[in-house]
Amino acid sequence: MSRLSGVGYVGRFAPSPTGPLHAGSLVAALASWLDARAHGGQWRLRIEDVDTPRCPPGAEAEILRQLDALGLRPDVPPSRQSQHGARYAAALQALVAAGRAYPCDCTRAQIAAAQAARFGPPQRHVERPYPGRCRPGPDGGAAGKAGCPSHRLAGTGAGSPPAPAADPGTRPVAWRLRLPDDAQLAWTDRRLGPQRQDVAAVCGDFVLRRADGLWAYQLAVGVDDAAEGITHIVRGEDLADNTPRQILLQAALGLPTPVYLHTPLVRGPDGEKLSKQHGAPGLALRDAAGVMGALQDAGAVLGLALPPGPWTGTAADWLAAAVAAWRDRPGA
Repeated sequence: MSRLSGVGYVGRFAPSPTGPLHAGSLVAALASWLDARAHGGQWRLRIEDVDTPRCPPGAEAEILRQLDALGLRPDVPPSRQSQHGARYAAALQALVAAGRAYPCDCTRAQIAAAQAARFGPPQRHVERPYPGRCRPGPDGGAAGKAGCPSHRLAGTGAGSPPAPAADPGTRPVAWRLRLPDDAQLAWTDRRLGPQRQDVAAVCGDFVLRRADGLWAYQLAVGVDDAAEGITHIVRGEDLADNTPRQILLQAALGLPTPVYLHTPLVRGPDGEKLSKQHGAPGLALRDAAGVMGALQDAGAVLGLALPPGPWTGTAADWLAAAVAAWRDRPGA
């Protein structure tokens, strides 16, 4: 059976509730919904609220209201990362037991200094890899690093998930994934085609749990996608460079790898992608005209073969036509 046949397809949209949906996030939401509907699959909604300090009250409710107004309704009740700490802790425990995760007590200043010494001055929009200051063993810096403390995974009380802990008197630690010796990863995106990344050169051993105790995006997403049976991921192109990290993490945990499709980005007048961090305005969905305008704009970014200009039918009619157009597009 094809990975794109209906009964085996489970897709998802996973917004972070740091603010309302904007034109850029709607493109990803619409594409993931269309892909699930076009292949007779299930569409899920996951609220990625793992970074709780950045999630203001009311943001999740507003996103749910916007999706409902647009006619993009999940097939099962939404899930929330803030409720999944136990599953993330179990995954980290498994990685530690397998020797695939290690503690890191580096400060940002220490990492920046080590990067500057090894790679030169930083460049705008260029990620520099973790320099291996705490990585155990002969290829890392921890074996000979003065003052590198010993750490362990410790529980925080009965029934609570394990938390990173250090010996008394040491500062809090993060936990990092130890990459395999060959971290060259090839994968194929349904829209972008064949991709390749040297994960060690791009980011190095990446964080699984932060020093402040919050779970990192890569671990939370990879574990949730497997736990929720996600087979197909449709999301914005800005997340394409995260995909190799998630595939490596899935392999380290023995989890299946979904099929990926990364959608075009919506950019502002300055050429930067629209984002909440850069003040992208929320969608104006006050009436039917606002809903139709938002859907048509997102459909145009996705290249759907639909008539331009005013839509005379309902939003539900437009979505039905959009599903057919998505199904019939080249490379579907």
